[in-house]
Amino acid sequence: MFNKVILIIATTVTIMFVSGSYTFYQYSVLKSLERNVESAIVKGIDPITVRCAYAIQTDPICIAYGSISNNTAPSTPAKK
Repeated sequence: MFNKVILIIATTVTIMFVSGSYTFYQYSVLKSLERNVESAIVKGIDPITVRCAYAIQTDPICIAYGSISNNTAPSTPAKK
């Protein structure tokens, strides 16, 4: 009986520690992004560009932004 109580307590503490660590990591990433976006606004850089630097490749906002912001024709390689 005593071993079951110890196991339950250890499992609960481990789950709480992992959950707290993950939450702190996500909070740190969010605060870093917030500081970088504010810095970009002050410098006159597009904040969506900064946001997309942190996003995953399949982020629909960044895909749409990339497709409309690239209005230049692709360059052709120089002939030799």
